[in-house]
Amino acid sequence: MNKALSGIRIIDMTHNQAGPACTQILGFLGADVIKLEEPKGGDIARVNMRDQKNSDSLFFLIFNANKRSLTLNLKTDAGKDLFRKVIAQSDVLVENFGPGALDRLGFGYAALAKINPRLIYATIKGFGTYGPYSGFKSFEPIAQAMGGAMSVTGFPENPPTYVYPAIGDSGTGMLHAGRGRQPGAGEPARPPALRPSDAAHRQSARAQRAWHDLPLRAGRPE
Repeated sequence: MNKALSGIRIIDMTHNQAGPACTQILGFLGADVIKLEEPKGGDIARVNMRDQKNSDSLFFLIFNANKRSLTLNLKTDAGKDLFRKVIAQSDVLVENFGPGALDRLGFGYAALAKINPRLIYATIKGFGTYGPYSGFKSFEPIAQAMGGAMSVTGFPENPPTYVYPAIGDSGTGMLHAGRGRQPGAGEPARPPALRPSDAAHRQSARAQRAWHDLPLRAGRPE
């Protein structure tokens, strides 16, 4: 049965949560998702939340179903040659390495666009790819804090509170999956990880505009 993204090949160079959440949804929509991992352990989520010895963690399995897997060492000439061949036959690349990681390996957007001008290059960064914070890494608590979600969560007399559902990481993945086909062929897609957290409490911005005051944490005991 054909699905919305049948015939689309996605190269998944992501790890932890934001990127894998994105590519998993694309796979569920019919895309052929190939997860590329480096040979010394691969995605860190395989082991850093391990539930049992000598097995992949449940956290990793939850976000990486419905994907094929390929081990590839981009620090070797043979690995780089194979990567170029894979890119030439693919439609989308998704990555969430630290800022500048692929550029340092010689595979930034400009380089890959020469290999495959139709490639959609989706890069997931905590603070986007430009601006004063673009060089910083980000994880879920940082995205929630900078996006403002923590400021309106919890009880008024207590500090800002972390929201356990991953609106920063998985929220960013969903956003990327939803707009992944919107850029024209050969264009990068670059939403920052704090955007879903910011969007999730837009009613707070309305309250501030209406009553000219910062929204307070409004938790109530059951």
